[in-house]
Amino acid sequence: MTDFVPWFEDFSVGDEFNEVPAVTITSGMTAMHQAVFADRSRLTLDQPLCKSVTGSDALLVNPALVCNVAIGQSTIPSQRVMGNLFYRGLRLQSPVFVGDTLTTSTRVVALRQNSIKPGRAASGMVALEIQTLNQRGETVLHFWRCPMVPCREPEADTGKADDFSMMPEHLDRDEILSGAPGWNLASMSAVVKSRDYEPGHVIQVEARDTVTSAPEIVRMTLNMAMTHTDLSRSVYDKRLVYGGHTISIAASQLSRVVPGLVMILAWYKCDHVAPVFEDDILSSNITFGEIKDNRSGDGQVADINISVSAHRGDKHDELVKVLDWQLAALLA
Repeated sequence: MTDFVPWFEDFSVGDEFNEVPAVTITSGMTAMHQAVFADRSRLTLDQPLCKSVTGSDALLVNPALVCNVAIGQSTIPSQRVMGNLFYRGLRLQSPVFVGDTLTTSTRVVALRQNSIKPGRAASGMVALEIQTLNQRGETVLHFWRCPMVPCREPEADTGKADDFSMMPEHLDRDEILSGAPGWNLASMSAVVKSRDYEPGHVIQVEARDTVTSAPEIVRMTLNMAMTHTDLSRSVYDKRLVYGGHTISIAASQLSRVVPGLVMILAWYKCDHVAPVFEDDILSSNITFGEIKDNRSGDGQVADINISVSAHRGDKHDELVKVLDWQLAALLA
């Protein structure tokens, strides 16, 4: 007898997956995240500065780590995933500090089988709505993601063809502005040289990153997707790197070139447009969109697009776009 791991045919709209261990974010987890990604977000590194800005005695947890834990907690239905295709409408509604405990619930909201083609085994897309709460019952994260899952029967025709429009392509910008924390950003501005960004400003990050320790991040965040730890369960000839790993590298590269980055507030959309593998070298191209003053009077909220490419091949001369990420960030 083996554990039940769902195939595409096993899902029904309304299925819930809530029996997941809660996770208390420890300093050990933040240290491992920092060792792998080298993010330079100041409030996750500098406790005196963090307290001056946020009023908390504990360090702010990097939003990328928060998202990775929430995604990991949501992977019971996507253990057989062939690849996670995209994220939609992700909002970080409450900041997380070291010592906070996260609980995540996951619900199937739509199902759509992929087009049947000769010679290709049947598969389908599973739209998941995900909510993460802290120990006080406050919503930390709310978002949707879409894994592609194989069918049990290679020739299956499930007839499932739901509309996916409930997963928002856009978020209300005023809602994001109203949800930005009213912290004392003047304390951060005092130690970070202010830089002026205008819509259309482009930064090509010169310092690239080689993908390493991918299975370790998967295991730390309770991610159960087999393709990330067992190459025999991958549709490729090698382990597929967890998508949040790529996103975390992009966030780290953003933090290097935007020293006034306070935290990422939301993901409008995030598309994995091609797979990433270990030893790929990732580079980011960052473009600023609309920029508005924060409603608290301190700082700004900027729309940012990050396009990530993987350099691979024997001489790393093969270039493949792998990520298209549109986000909103709070800047000092």
